Amino acid sequence: MRKFAGLFLLVLLLAVPAMAQNTPKAEFFGGYSYLRVNPGSGLDGINANGWIASLSGNANDWFGVTGQFSGHYKSISGVSGNIYTYMFGPRIASHSNEKWTPFVHFLFGGARANFGGSSENGFAMDFGGGFDYNAGERVGVRIVQFSYVPARFSGVWIHNYAISTGIVFRIGSK
Repeated sequence: MRKFAGLFLLVLLLAVPAMAQNTPKAEFFGGYSYLRVNPGSGLDGINANGWIASLSGNANDWFGVTGQFSGHYKSISGVSGNIYTYMFGPRIASHSNEKWTPFVHFLFGGARANFGGSSENGFAMDFGGGFDYNAGERVGVRIVQFSYVPARFSGVWIHNYAISTGIVFRIGSK
């Protein structure tokens, strides 16, 4: 029994560096994003299209910190509007599978909304997750990222939803 425990411990110790090789030091994501803005107060929802970019630094094979930025645009009856977000927070990902990297994140920060010449800053959050397909050691495809994106402007919460897709570039390895 002691030999088996020793062998198990040896295999476990040898497996840890092998697992860590799948974990990049940093990941850059850029792509397309769709945002469903739900302003409430009886107003219809607005569909906006735009971009999203994030940079994640991985502390270990499951925990990292992410900074995420996005811009979404919409024109209604000739009046242009946009909303930009800038958020930061923890990210939990599983780098143990060679082909797939599932993740979740909890981001907090701000948003700036512009519509018809007026603008306002507010508090924003992003609770989301998704799946990356690892096309190679340094490149992946974010198949999907779903997010619930509540934002607070002028004391009123608006409940938004986003879906994104794009390319992931990985830098270094742990």
